[in-house]
Amino acid sequence: MIPALMPTYNRADLAFERGEGCWLYAADGRRFLDLGAGIATSSLGHGHPHLVAAVADQAARVMHVSNLYRVPQAERLAERLVAASFADSVFFCNSGAEANEGMVKMIRRAQAFGGHPERNRIICFNGAFHGRTLAMLAATGNPKYLEGFGPQVEGFDHVPMNNMNAVRAAITAETAGIMIEPVQGESGVNVADPRFLQELRAACDEFGLFLGMDEVQSGMGRTGRLFAHEWSGVTPDVMSTAKGIAGGFPMGAILATEALARHLTPGSHGTTFGGNPLACTAANAVLDVMLAPGFLQEVQARGAQLAGRLDGLITEFPDLFAERRGIGLMLGLRCVVPVGLMQEAAMHEGVLSVTAGDNVLRLVPPLVLTEDDCAEAGQRLRRAAQRLRAHLAAETSVAEESAA
Repeated sequence: MIPALMPTYNRADLAFERGEGCWLYAADGRRFLDLGAGIATSSLGHGHPHLVAAVADQAARVMHVSNLYRVPQAERLAERLVAASFADSVFFCNSGAEANEGMVKMIRRAQAFGGHPERNRIICFNGAFHGRTLAMLAATGNPKYLEGFGPQVEGFDHVPMNNMNAVRAAITAETAGIMIEPVQGESGVNVADPRFLQELRAACDEFGLFLGMDEVQSGMGRTGRLFAHEWSGVTPDVMSTAKGIAGGFPMGAILATEALARHLTPGSHGTTFGGNPLACTAANAVLDVMLAPGFLQEVQARGAQLAGRLDGLITEFPDLFAERRGIGLMLGLRCVVPVGLMQEAAMHEGVLSVTAGDNVLRLVPPLVLTEDDCAEAGQRLRRAAQRLRAHLAAETSVAEESAA
């Protein structure tokens, strides 16, 4: 019989009782270094005192009132995000997929109300991942995710990333905008070339298009800047973010310039839960930490330290690892052997990670990773590599003996 909890996921046989910083403690007492952060979401790690205190205090006061009334916590959060970014206005929702849906709606509506209702198509990129709603599955364009869900939602065109000739060839009289992840997480931690992002901005300006950045995974300090597009010097027109924005509490946001945001008038878009007092209190607590002097510089330093450890693994184990990718604390190790074997070996050594496309082991730890945590990660991953190498050698030996 089917279990009560729908079998949507292939879950590891692990359950965690508590966490502290970058460490999780399983129900059986085992201790794990969390280099996955709930898929780049637990931005301040586990049990962060400031976040915990803020959420507990707000939960005891009022958690939800709906957007029928003012939400002071949301107003403060929006003002802070505007002050720290390119945006003039912010819409709060519940998830990354929802933020991306809203971003596409905003681009289309701004074109329509700007006198171009025929402009309703969005250029997206091969290897993208924008979410699991029907429209965002179409924006993602991966046939595996689309299988069995009926007619594909229209309005999305796909081209290779970092190929400006392909982008220009795809622009038509119906193109409304371009949507891109500055760093593609799900397909293998692929970083968009800064010059490519700059050329996208120039093309949007040339053709009257809107540039949308999907920073659901790469945003909120993940790369060592508040938002990853800042590394390129490019200013988008609209941006989605989620995951780490509230440190693990479900939340998403759309940040936009006035040129787009002014078209989301009452009744044109909405949400029941989005931007409620509890979610915004959590996000404000996260911002307190992220915007503190030196925090993002520390993320950059820890990213460089962890990257150095990964480079050492590639040098020592060329039979297991081929390449390091990423920026800040959004890193990937492309494996020579099946990535699932490496993930399992790492788990045996008490390290949690996330797999990604292109046979990549994704490492997206909490942004509060310490120097000691980095050193421990390097040691444990090295032991995991040794374990896997020995296991594969033993399997080869057995196979050779059987063949003989």
